[in-house]
Amino acid sequence: MNPANAAPDMSILHLITNASVLVQVVMAILLLTSLFSWYYIFLKYFALRRANTLAVEFEKQFWSGAELNDLHQRAMSSREQAGSMERIFEAGYREFMKLRKQPGIFFFQAEDGIRRAMRATYQREMDELESHLPFLASVGSVSPYIGLF
Repeated sequence: MNPANAAPDMSILHLITNASVLVQVVMAILLLTSLFSWYYIFLKYFALRRANTLAVEFEKQFWSGAELNDLHQRAMSSREQAGSMERIFEAGYREFMKLRKQPGIFFFQAEDGIRRAMRATYQREMDELESHLPFLASVGSVSPYIGLF
């Protein structure tokens, strides 16, 4: 018996192809969840980076003393490319303009409506930024147990 041939083949491919069906299924599940996780991680990274860049740009414009009407027009014209802060501002400003046209409403009365519109938009933006986080949390907490199985 040749000692060189006595060692079992320990290549990854050999180990996978000679594993039982149950082990192959578990490895396939882990591989798929890993691929989906990395996909969502990169999506989240680029979305958060873009949101941060757009927020900084809008904040500079807002605090530079620009006319609010101009900021509102810019937010309305580029709604698809607008950042979260820009959309929150746009919702509040739109509600302000709507309530301002109503006779007999003072600012302190309109303030609740403006805050409500801004809060609703804020929540939609946060929901968008937090999308897929439950999946990532579930995969992160369950994967070690699946691997141990």
